Amino acid sequence: MKRSSLMRTLDIVVVLALPVLLLLGIHSARATEPRAPEATAASDAQKLARGKYLVTVAGCNDCHTPWKMGPKGPEPDMSRMLSGHPQSAQLPPAPQLPEGPWVVTVAHTNTAWSGPWGVSFTANLTPDRETGLGTWTQRNFTETIRTGRHMGRGRPVLPPMPIPMYRNFTDEDLEAIFTYLQSIPAISNRVPEPLPPPAPPEKS
Repeated sequence: MKRSSLMRTLDIVVVLALPVLLLLGIHSARATEPRAPEATAASDAQKLARGKYLVTVAGCNDCHTPWKMGPKGPEPDMSRMLSGHPQSAQLPPAPQLPEGPWVVTVAHTNTAWSGPWGVSFTANLTPDRETGLGTWTQRNFTETIRTGRHMGRGRPVLPPMPIPMYRNFTDEDLEAIFTYLQSIPAISNRVPEPLPPPAPPEKS
């Protein structure tokens, strides 16, 4: 093949390939572009909505929001939403465990539970930095649920927290839940540490 014919052939190949190369370059550039602020805001809003939904249907308010007496009986006090056992609620020592099939005693706020494990107080899930989850990371939260231990490495998370069920949340679910918990009003409320079970009575 003569040189001029070869050059013409190469020119034709380049011309035909140029649109494809341009399209590939545009696609690659778009893939690396940051998301528009509108898309990011929509995604964040969806995550918050998903987290609120999961917190609601999982019954987190049942135990982590103190109860008050309403017109139809006990109900969660949403002015203290998810703030845990009230630090002002000074309780007497838990009664002896009942006999027979009854094994749990619950305080009037539904935030303190006494059973064979001792006495547990529901945690402050608001983003208060001193008494809640304000200094926690997503990893801390996820590892707590996955391991059943405080921040993934501390003391065991005690009943009535249904850790065996909550372990079934996906990572995306837990991310949405944590995102929502970080968005709610922070409430300063220092929850007491759990109490150990009473020593067994001495045998006579």
